[in-house]
Amino acid sequence: MPRLDQLKRDVVRVCHRLHEKDFVAALDGNVSVRLEEDRVLCTRTMVPKAFVTEDDLVVIDMRGRKVSGSGQPTSEMAMHLAAYRSRPDVKAVVHAHPPTAVAFTIAGVSLARCVLPEVVMTMHAIPTVRYQTTGTYELADGLTEPLRRYDAVMMDRHGAVCVGPDLWTAYWTMEKLEHAASITLKAHQLGRVQELPGDEVERLKRLGEKYGVPGLKPEDAARLAADEARREGEGLPSSCVGCTGCQNPARHGIGSPLDIRVARVTSRRMAVGHGGVRLGAAEDGPGAASGPGGPRSCEPPLPAGSDGLIQIITEEIARALSG
Repeated sequence: MPRLDQLKRDVVRVCHRLHEKDFVAALDGNVSVRLEEDRVLCTRTMVPKAFVTEDDLVVIDMRGRKVSGSGQPTSEMAMHLAAYRSRPDVKAVVHAHPPTAVAFTIAGVSLARCVLPEVVMTMHAIPTVRYQTTGTYELADGLTEPLRRYDAVMMDRHGAVCVGPDLWTAYWTMEKLEHAASITLKAHQLGRVQELPGDEVERLKRLGEKYGVPGLKPEDAARLAADEARREGEGLPSSCVGCTGCQNPARHGIGSPLDIRVARVTSRRMAVGHGGVRLGAAEDGPGAASGPGGPRSCEPPLPAGSDGLIQIITEEIARALSG
């Protein structure tokens, strides 16, 4: 990690750049860097980012208590601490009010759509969390889960939070977010926004996982992708959640998800044991008979004809609902 004096200079430069790029106005925004396990360097409250100096920086602990410096830490420090607690790899947090991106939240238009290849590959998506009063613990709590999975999160009617393994990566993510919002706005003005095909989205995400999504260790990339698969639709616009897939959309979608478990239906017999589920009872080999801890055969082979298929599906759904 850079020395404290270098980190202070970098925080000042980032604050000035936020103002120069029109990402903040007057007293808006705040910046922090994690120094060590229980120490965070951050901007103080009530100072315009255009005029921040090293004297305007304070050091706090992970409970938000000031350790050193003049003035009080930013009133939105709970947001920064939530980011650090969510991801141990996060070493810097930048909060600003990029105007185009914020305008999208006010208009109720999500930036989570898969439009720009660079955003999909390096950020996966830009979700928006619901409105909460600025500076409150409710706002910080609402950011905890999204920040575990994304490096950039929009807050409805408020601004953006970007995180990274170092200060400049977090800042560049803020620039990329506003740039993506600006391009998307221009596309809207020209007529319509064309989304990437579903298979290309998956390819770009795999590329991002291969090289490591910014802010995540490479070994965490696969876990992030698995989390996304388990939480289908989170952070996406309702049109994405409700449809049957990017490659086969339907006018009214597949309807709201139901909180039920449905067993897998196959045309071949399956064997279940402590090692998981395998297709084909014949593959179990000797000793595959049912017994304590051993595999056991599932239901008989799927009856021929659609009536038999419907019967099996109905029985499996009933079994899932009752169990």
